[in-house]
Amino acid sequence: MEKAIALPKPSLKGEVSVEEAISKRRSTRVFSSRSITKSQLSQLLWAGQGITRGYYRAVPSAGATYPLEVFLVVGEGGIESLDGGVYRYVPREHSIIGHLPGDLRKALCSACLAQDFIGRAPLCFVVCALYARTAATYGDRGVRYVHMEMGHVGQNLALQGEALGLCSVMVGAFRDDDVSRVLDLPAELKPLYVIPVGYSRD
Repeated sequence: MEKAIALPKPSLKGEVSVEEAISKRRSTRVFSSRSITKSQLSQLLWAGQGITRGYYRAVPSAGATYPLEVFLVVGEGGIESLDGGVYRYVPREHSIIGHLPGDLRKALCSACLAQDFIGRAPLCFVVCALYARTAATYGDRGVRYVHMEMGHVGQNLALQGEALGLCSVMVGAFRDDDVSRVLDLPAELKPLYVIPVGYSRD
């Protein structure tokens, strides 16, 4: 087991209002090579799947089953003081754990139908679902609930990124099996969302 990397404590108060973030949010596919800080990474992860109180997280989840797992595909130099590689977020500890070494953005880009901006973004979130967590309570209806939760995560990440001066784009066009191979995912985890994040080059 890789040693967990603790993240800075997330801020609970920002300088950009929700209304302003909503107004300014745009999908961006042209990223600069500028690094993201660990504090920014911490804030993004907290907004997407972080714990806000007790067991509860920053997004609604049917029956608090929390079926989503967040992986980070980090480019070399993409995050300050963090090696390129694939990492998994651990919400209960607000930390990340190394999953695979090396800069795998090009491989992820290929799995995402050669959308080249994926290979240039300093960071890509890959959000995956373990459907059984929700289906155990809600049966087939749980699939719908998982997809609703995925939407909540994407919106939170986009708005938090905007508040931090970062941009993002939501990607659903990819070959599921190829993304799973690139990230070496267990069979029960299904990739549903790829979200590149970084500074705009404009």
